[in-house]
Amino acid sequence: MIEHVTISGLGVIDRAALELHPGFTVVTGETGAGKTMVVTALGLLLGARAEASAVRSGAQKATVDAEIDVAATHPARRRAAEAGATMDEDAGEEPLLIGRALSAKGRSRATVAGRPVPISVLGDVGAELVTVHGQSDQLRLKAPAAQRSALDTYAGRDFARLLDDYQQSFDTYRRQKAELEEITAHEVERRREAEQLQQALESIDAVEPQPDEDAALKAESLKLENIEGLREAARTAQTLLSGADAAEAVDPGSNAVELVENSLNGLTSVTDQDSELAQISQQIGEVSTLLSDAASQLGVYAAGLDESGPERLAEVHQRRAEIDQLQRLYGPEVEDVLRWAEQSRQRLATLVTDADRIEELTETVETLHAQLREAAEQLTQHRVTAGDKLAAAVDEELAALAMPHAHLSVEVTAADELTRFGADAVQLLLRPHAGAHPLPLGKGASGGELSRVMLALEVVLAEQAPASTFIFDEVDAGVGGKAAVQIGRRLAKLARHSQVIVVTHLPQVAAYADQHIRVLKTSDSSAGVTAADVGPLPPQERVEELARMLAGQEDSASARAHAGELLDGAAAEKV
Repeated sequence: MIEHVTISGLGVIDRAALELHPGFTVVTGETGAGKTMVVTALGLLLGARAEASAVRSGAQKATVDAEIDVAATHPARRRAAEAGATMDEDAGEEPLLIGRALSAKGRSRATVAGRPVPISVLGDVGAELVTVHGQSDQLRLKAPAAQRSALDTYAGRDFARLLDDYQQSFDTYRRQKAELEEITAHEVERRREAEQLQQALESIDAVEPQPDEDAALKAESLKLENIEGLREAARTAQTLLSGADAAEAVDPGSNAVELVENSLNGLTSVTDQDSELAQISQQIGEVSTLLSDAASQLGVYAAGLDESGPERLAEVHQRRAEIDQLQRLYGPEVEDVLRWAEQSRQRLATLVTDADRIEELTETVETLHAQLREAAEQLTQHRVTAGDKLAAAVDEELAALAMPHAHLSVEVTAADELTRFGADAVQLLLRPHAGAHPLPLGKGASGGELSRVMLALEVVLAEQAPASTFIFDEVDAGVGGKAAVQIGRRLAKLARHSQVIVVTHLPQVAAYADQHIRVLKTSDSSAGVTAADVGPLPPQERVEELARMLAGQEDSASARAHAGELLDGAAAEKV
């Protein structure tokens, strides 16, 4: 709901500050006084096109600012936040501030929550908050999607639950179908990839590389390439430690083991006479044991070298070549090769199961499509029923608005293609008078007729989905008498659910307003200045304004009496 509007430098309005309230607000004034400037100002706040000629003569710019009471979760706040406006945690308790400035040179600037935004963003935010019906922009329900949405809302909660269930199923259907299309569209590529992975894994499995095997083979290769030198060193060391074989012995007492044992034997007879010498003897015994073990190990080592030979070296070189080939293809290290193989096995398993997945998805998609088609038919039936009720309700309103032969029809056409909203095309058609052919809204009807049609629609739709604010500019054009009274009643009815702001020249309409704002033009011919004073009317001045609208004579007693009757009658109906 719009709470406060400030206008400066716009047309004949030098400066005006309006406090607006819930319910029905009417704006009146003599022709040319500047009533339309109020609607123009609100239009600028909603992203309407700005003309430099709208800037007041002598002013550098025109500005319009508004404070709007809107819930923290309202889509308008979300759109403002998306555009970069700062939304505090307690923003829901504060009015949403929107503004528009237009320079005399034609430059335009928009703000939301104090932050500059593109004009289109201001339009998006405004579209969530306010609906304008004027002679040049009657149709918020012009687009087929908007007409379908309005009908769906009017259809009620049961329909909303059906639509929600349908949309959840449709989203699942779309995901499954997209996966099926993706798999089948790349089936050849997937088969080729599977064959390549299979061949690569077979080559790796044939080699069966082990972790760190490349390092172990490198060390073994170095050993085998130097086997003669290693054997000679081991034999020499063994001989020095324990002596040569008996057949080869020349000096049996020249080896280290015997020398140490002789030393140990020389101490054995006296170790019981001195503890320190006994400890030394023990150490020599340990050395003797270690030397014997080392000599034995050297013998085993040398014997093992004797069992190895060129054949093993050839095997090692062959194994290293096989692993090097895998490393060049699948990773610099054996671990990288093994990791690639594991990942490829998982990918291959996915590719191999694609055929089964295709069959499974095909069955699922077909089942979901059949279920959606059935659900869409239910949506169509509900829409047809709701369309008939909507048309009848609007026709009743039109009859009261001096269009007794007008007829609104809601055309629900089933389509072959399923969408997220079913399989229906919804179109609102108007037959403005008897004998005319039904045509889409906006065609075949005068501006005044279309204004009343839109009023009738908004009154009926507001009972199911009230909007925040409606602005009507000359909705009563071309009518008078009882029809004018009925328009006033309908606007008051709409105002039970929404904030309604109406620019009118009919006293029968103005009498139903909860708040009356008058635009009064004043001129100073000597100074060459024309200005408009915009402000709310107290009860007594409201009688005078209605008397002026009735007879052009606000001082006429009979006109005042008539004006009083209008106000009293309207007030009595609203009780």
